[in-house]
Amino acid sequence: MASSASSVGALPSLREIPISALEGKEPPVLCIKTDEDVQLWKSTRGYRDYGLFLRRLAESVVGYELPYNDPEPDKNVIALIEMLDKLDAWIDEIPPLPTPQRFGNLAFRTWGKRLETECGDLLKSLLPVDLHASIPFIAPYLLVSFGSFVRMDYGTGHETSFALFLLCLTLLRFLNPEPRIERQVVLNLFVRYHRLCYRLQDVYKLEPAGSHGVWGLDDYFFLSYVFGSAQLRDQTEIPVSAVLHPPLPPTNLYFMSIMRILEVKSGPFHEHSSQLYSIATGVQYWWKVHSGLCKMYEAEVLGKRVVVQHIPLGGLLEWDVYLIYLTVWAVTITAMVTQDVPKDRLHLREHH
Repeated sequence: MASSASSVGALPSLREIPISALEGKEPPVLCIKTDEDVQLWKSTRGYRDYGLFLRRLAESVVGYELPYNDPEPDKNVIALIEMLDKLDAWIDEIPPLPTPQRFGNLAFRTWGKRLETECGDLLKSLLPVDLHASIPFIAPYLLVSFGSFVRMDYGTGHETSFALFLLCLTLLRFLNPEPRIERQVVLNLFVRYHRLCYRLQDVYKLEPAGSHGVWGLDDYFFLSYVFGSAQLRDQTEIPVSAVLHPPLPPTNLYFMSIMRILEVKSGPFHEHSSQLYSIATGVQYWWKVHSGLCKMYEAEVLGKRVVVQHIPLGGLLEWDVYLIYLTVWAVTITAMVTQDVPKDRLHLREHH
């Protein structure tokens, strides 16, 4: 039950950023420190790029099932999967320490230190020489993609950081924004990323970052449900309520995520996963599930300072909020000139 690429084609194309555009720019840094900053981020070009990127990825997988094998696998998607394979192998080389903590095995910090040390070399091996100048602009996203090495936790902000890492690679055209390749990004690369994160969580006992308990959608992930509901969106054979009758076939990311929850949590589903239970019992159509999850992701993940404050911005994902202030300044000055607005009405401030 495969969908054509026409739905993706109906979306705008994702812009390309030439490597030369990074000359003179500063690498990304932490910019979101207040709730106001979150709203400012939503007005940036990078935020709009990310929204379009996710919509294109979701549309590319409508009607497609797991496992997915493209007859012409993209060499750069394969290279990214091989990089994740290498990170997975490090877990075998850095076994958990015999510590008594319920959450957060200290060996995860050793794994993270190795990633910090070797990140540059990993990306040099991954990217062609002409893109090596972009490494300082994309490495910060990869480093945040697997959890906090200080707090020894993992959450939806880390998952988002990996998606932003892939967005950067797409803006640079290491990954081409074509439906066939975007489909591989979700159904091959993102699936591999999630399985690596499962293992990191299990072996090093990573704590859920900022978990909302039973009221959250999932302790660790969100995009897997967005993409999984997109896979199921246009079909009517599998009801939304199917998730209440495990075991579920691993044919989509939504079912894969539900089965993961059932592996790591005990007790009645409606008690430990009330949001997912409410969706299963209260929403009739998968297109409504998908639409609702997209809105929920924007509000509960991208719209929460505690989640996105650890995501670096700048460079490829511009923190161009100064344009907002210039616009406000220009509008206010114009109003002062044309309507004789008192000068004390002019409220401008510097912003970090």
